[in-house]
Amino acid sequence: MPDFAEPLARLIDALRRLPGIGQKSAQRIAFHVLRAGRDDAEHLAQALLDVKDKLGLCRLCNNISDSDLCLYCRDAARDPKVVCVVEEPTNIVGIETTRQYEGRYHVLHGALSPLRGIGPESLKIKGLVERIGQGEIQEVIVATNPTVEGEATAVYLARLLKPLGVKVSRIAMGVPVGSDLEFADEVTISKAMEGRREM
Repeated sequence: MPDFAEPLARLIDALRRLPGIGQKSAQRIAFHVLRAGRDDAEHLAQALLDVKDKLGLCRLCNNISDSDLCLYCRDAARDPKVVCVVEEPTNIVGIETTRQYEGRYHVLHGALSPLRGIGPESLKIKGLVERIGQGEIQEVIVATNPTVEGEATAVYLARLLKPLGVKVSRIAMGVPVGSDLEFADEVTISKAMEGRREM
């Protein structure tokens, strides 16, 4: 690795720690910051600090928010009777891009993983049970990831929530649009067959 002046080396090292950023990308970004004007660097630094200082969790759904309630919980046009449960706040973005879902959310901040010591008490499940106990929620859509941990979390939530009198459904999984069945594994095809619907 080439030697850089200490401030530049520190910036490269800091950038390299970000997910998806390797050594070469970190160097390119660092040199871009070096060439940019001071105003651009200050704007970037302030944006980073604002993310840490001005964001927290929505008191109702645990989504990232800059106020007491996130924009989805504040939106009176969204259906409060339907709640979509996701593992992380980033999962909401994928659902919102479809423009199909008009309910609210609940973010668990993880998935069950006994091997990594993550049990139900480590997730934000208590708030979901409390929300259901208030009587407004009629359906919970479990949209955890299609992983072993996500499936275990979905099964756990279904067993926990069904006795509370709400409908619990799981998002369909299977073969992605535009792919070829020849390249799909047996679990993916199995899930696609289970989730089939009448045409």
